Amino acid sequence: MELRHLRYFVAVADEQNFTRAAERLNISQPPLSRQIQQIEEELGTPLFERGPRPLRLTEAGRFFYTHALRLLEQAGELATMTRRVAQLERRLVIGFVPSTLYGPLPRVIRRFREACPNVELTLLEMYTLEQLEALTGGRIDVGFGRVRFEDANVRREVLSDEPLVAAVPADHALAGKNQAVSLAEIAAQTLIAYPRMPRPSYADQVLSALRDHGLEPRAVHEVQELQTALGLVAAGIGVSLVPASIQRLRRDDVVYRPLTDNHVISPIIMSTRMHDASPESTLLTTFARETFEAEASQESD
Repeated sequence: MELRHLRYFVAVADEQNFTRAAERLNISQPPLSRQIQQIEEELGTPLFERGPRPLRLTEAGRFFYTHALRLLEQAGELATMTRRVAQLERRLVIGFVPSTLYGPLPRVIRRFREACPNVELTLLEMYTLEQLEALTGGRIDVGFGRVRFEDANVRREVLSDEPLVAAVPADHALAGKNQAVSLAEIAAQTLIAYPRMPRPSYADQVLSALRDHGLEPRAVHEVQELQTALGLVAAGIGVSLVPASIQRLRRDDVVYRPLTDNHVISPIIMSTRMHDASPESTLLTTFARETFEAEASQESD
């Protein structure tokens, strides 16, 4: 069975009609009908109900359709990735979670752009879980996220263990203390966590940090975006735990306080495909290591 047979089958299943499918494929109807019959003979089972119109898939046909679509998608992804390996396309696609842009990542991107002005650089905002699928599917080349995951096809590297800080309303009692606050004090408030979906996410990191200290928040208000969380903090709805680099995002109505508890962190994780040795990916990852290491050295001085 060849890929063209899968394309023929998918066209008939989509159109629910041999005539329309033949027009879509730019072939005549009789050869198309013979090809579908040959597929069914090879599989030893009918894929379409030969009853009333429009054509309907059998149970086996529905199963075959789902997997045929995936195989065709993988064939397209393989062609895209092969062209990149052959350097027919000088292009690099980066996926990132928004909070990573408040740290050294913008400097990494500037260094790469200056070093490779002829490479088309694309940046896509996506959650860590989305980055995993995009990496394995060849839609991005490098991902910067915060959630650890396991995949044999993806190489993971922690660039930084970033401390968390408390974001509290400017008129809140915790802001008035003008000193570090404890996780117990945070747990006594309404915790604004983000993102709501997909999970697991940074929100689960925050909840796990509290539970590691035997704490449960009084209430949890989940939102989708960092900016929304800070907006609700400003409105006095609750407090939030955010990466320390977010303090660069200054607001008059939000105050940031360090935590008294040790090792409450959120990692910044760089992810690449396991066997991707393209010059563009290699250079970017090198710049990322150097830039994050330099930032860590400055902070420790």
